[in-house]
Amino acid sequence: MDMSRVAENGLVLLGCGKMGSAMLAGWLEHGLPASSVWVIDPYPSDWLRAQDVRINTTLPNAPAVVLVAVKPQMMGDALPAIQALGGGGSLFVSVAAGTSIATFESVLGAGTPIIRAMPNTPAAIRRGITAMIGNAHVSEEDLNLAEDLLAAIGETVRLSEEAQIDAVTGVSGSGPAYVFHLIETLAAAGAAQGLPDDLAMKLAKSTVAGAGALAIAAEDGPTQLRVNVTSPNGTTQAALEVLMDEEGGFPDLLHRAVKAATDRSKELSRA
Repeated sequence: MDMSRVAENGLVLLGCGKMGSAMLAGWLEHGLPASSVWVIDPYPSDWLRAQDVRINTTLPNAPAVVLVAVKPQMMGDALPAIQALGGGGSLFVSVAAGTSIATFESVLGAGTPIIRAMPNTPAAIRRGITAMIGNAHVSEEDLNLAEDLLAAIGETVRLSEEAQIDAVTGVSGSGPAYVFHLIETLAAAGAAQGLPDDLAMKLAKSTVAGAGALAIAAEDGPTQLRVNVTSPNGTTQAALEVLMDEEGGFPDLLHRAVKAATDRSKELSRA
């Protein structure tokens, strides 16, 4: 991770909640000097105050990066604090859901390099994945810098158009909640079959975590991994006949769930 450009010119972090804190912790651990970071946050946490970063002080004139990590409903109040930094050499990176590049351009100036990114909550343990897309003023160097910064919280992927952000929200942005609900319902199903609640939950958590890790590490894709564990006329096949049912099974249910999240993301972006 190359932090030299940021270390030299500084980074402004607008908002330091859970996502902002996860990123800041990663940057500091990767060697970014605390003296190179300015944080704007109306309610700085005790953890943030314990870092040697500059909090709610006068900003540098031309920081290398301004990273926006505030909640969408706070965006209107937050953006004026960084408006003066637009239109120059600073790269703006937003991880705020529902705020389009056009909205940032209207505030910061159309010539401002802006990257819109969509991370997810496993960023808290550096296992997130972030999709990103830049406007016409973003260079390859800017994209590489953003990838370096976002690598502090996990993997990154590049999108070919901004409209894909809504589908990303439906799959990976909201996706952790689907997995958490799977764990809840799998554990409840185990308890219904006679397992103690705490044992059923431990089995469900470890099974989902282990299967996910195997899916990432294995050379085979998830389809083949499913086939590998499904013996003809065995227990897994009996379960999959229920889960893979065309009406009401996983395929139909998840298609509808992801579409609902994607549609809602589009609505929020237009609001």
